[in-house]
Order: sequence, then structure tokens, then C-alpha cells
Amino acid sequence: MNIDLPLILVVGTAVTGLVVLADRLWLAARRQAQATSVAAAPSEPVWVEYSKSFFPVLLIVLVLRSFLFEPFQIPSGSMIPTLEVGDFILVNKYSYGVRLPVVGTKVVAVGDPQRGDVMVFRPPHKPDTNFIKRVIGVGGDTVRYENRRLTINGQPVPQRFVAALPVEAPQLELLQETLGSVSYAIQHTAPLQGRVREWVIPQGYYFVMGDNRDNSSDSRVWGLVPDELVVGKAFVIWMHWPSFWSIPSFGRDGLIH
Repeated sequence: MNIDLPLILVVGTAVTGLVVLADRLWLAARRQAQATSVAAAPSEPVWVEYSKSFFPVLLIVLVLRSFLFEPFQIPSGSMIPTLEVGDFILVNKYSYGVRLPVVGTKVVAVGDPQRGDVMVFRPPHKPDTNFIKRVIGVGGDTVRYENRRLTINGQPVPQRFVAALPVEAPQLELLQETLGSVSYAIQHTAPLQGRVREWVIPQGYYFVMGDNRDNSSDSRVWGLVPDELVVGKAFVIWMHWPSFWSIPSFGRDGLIH
């Protein structure tokens, strides 16, 4: 079961905020009047006291998480070698525009996803789950995938062979791919396939793929990502912690390319 943390934050902030407002406008004066009539010091109800304590914290977390930065943990290997299982990353929430929490409606346009960006989004077939992939095609592009090679608008995407591992009996192939001004590592683990596929990307949609090209469920499988399901741009790894029983490490910290 997925926990809708944004909804919980919004409801919690709204409820505690209303209690604080009601206390300032009416409840505190009423308590003061009652205390004067019985010559006793007024006491705050526990629910008012807790609301005053939690409201500023919830508000700060809501603003930071909804409009600025949000942490995520990488749960699968679809972005290897760029991101590994257990990487903790930060996502810039305002790179692609300011959006309302929960509903995701864009209220302030700032920028749009670009080819080569590592993007967090909610896929159309699982709109309650966050995915992370690399943006390959944007509105107006024609993306072609043949024999594990990408072609965008008729131009092959440059690739450079890096290594075949392990050397004795290679099982995966590492390559450096360059999309526009962004260079990044990808890997292949399956043999060449002769199937040719091509997609025309309409405006307001994005074609995404994992860097672990042969082990990624992405736009090749479930289609394009509409702009309203975009969450933000992943930009930094700040910790690696693959499991509760392991020791967190910071050797992989750095910007995401």
C-alpha cells in the first residue's frame, strides 16, 4: 500500500493551522474570560498545544517538499550505472515549474524537461508511484530505437564504447552516450535485436528510458509521460544505503549527469 505523504502533509498542515487560527481569534479569549470568572489561570487544551507545536514544522516541510526539494531513494536497478539501488537523491521540484501539492497542477512555468535530464515522474499506468528515468525525447521529436541504438530526428545519438565486463567472459557492455550537452553512462546486458521501433512525441509529452537499457520498464513498454505527471529533476546523490542492515556510505555523493 502506497502512503500518500503529500496528502497527509496538506491535511495535517490545514487542520493544525485552522486550530491555531481559531485559538487566536476565539478560543484563547473564551478561555481567558472563563478563567477570570473563576479566578484561575487559563489552561490550553492539549489539542491546541499540539497544534501550535506541529503547525510550523508541518508548514515548513510542506513548502520545502512541495516547491523546492524532495528526497527519494532508488528502489530498482533500471538506472544503473548512473544510479544504484539504495542511492538517496534530491529532486529539484521547481526546475520544471511550480506545481500544487497532491493535484500536481502547474501554477508557475519555470522550465521544461530537456533531453538528457534525469527526471522523476508518475507513469501513466501507475499514477500513484514515482519512477525515475532519463528524458530521451521531447515534444516534436521522432525517436527511433534499432539494434540498441538511438536516433532522434534522423540523427544518431553518439555512443562511445567504454568496456565489456567481465573481461574474461563479457556479460555486459558499458558505453558513454551523449545527448545534446549531456554525457552519461549506459549499459547493455542482452544481445542485439533486429526489431525497429519508432515514436513521434506530441507536445506536452516526454519519451523516457532507463540507463540500464535492457533491464528497464520505460516508454518503450508503457508509453509517454504527460507533463502533468512530471515531479522534478534529479540533481544530486547525497547518500548510499542499500538496506537497513548495511552501513550508509557517502562515496557516491555528487551531481547526477
